[in-house]
Amino acid sequence: MNNLIKSITASQAGLGITILRIVAGITFAAHGSQKLFGWFGGYGLAGVAQWMESIGLAPGYLMALAAGSAEFFGGVALIIGLLVRPAAALLAVTMLVAIFTVHLANGFFMSNNGYEFALALLAISVALVFEGAGKLSVDSKLAR
Repeated sequence: MNNLIKSITASQAGLGITILRIVAGITFAAHGSQKLFGWFGGYGLAGVAQWMESIGLAPGYLMALAAGSAEFFGGVALIIGLLVRPAAALLAVTMLVAIFTVHLANGFFMSNNGYEFALALLAISVALVFEGAGKLSVDSKLAR
């Protein structure tokens, strides 16, 4: 078990990945809080659930809860640097679902609700899966 924890938490990455991780974490947590709690002008769980049902993601409540939880709690995990690899992997899957179910048909650019922003968050998430949390993180403490 100790080797598993070390393989998940160990990282050679430096300060750059820490900055990327924290900014991405803030972004994900903010978007998740819109879905879950209606903060920052979001629609909350009921509104997001209804919208997800309308685009064919059913059951809408469960899908909204899953997406919002992945974004909010995954974002918080990125901010503090705790279990970053699993959190980033879950966030990458969430972004793939967002790209293919919502944004792809709208083209690349964000101005048309395209996949530009979700692709950037996907790339950051994948980078964090490979690089880990970096030196300034709870993971680095756990790896020791």
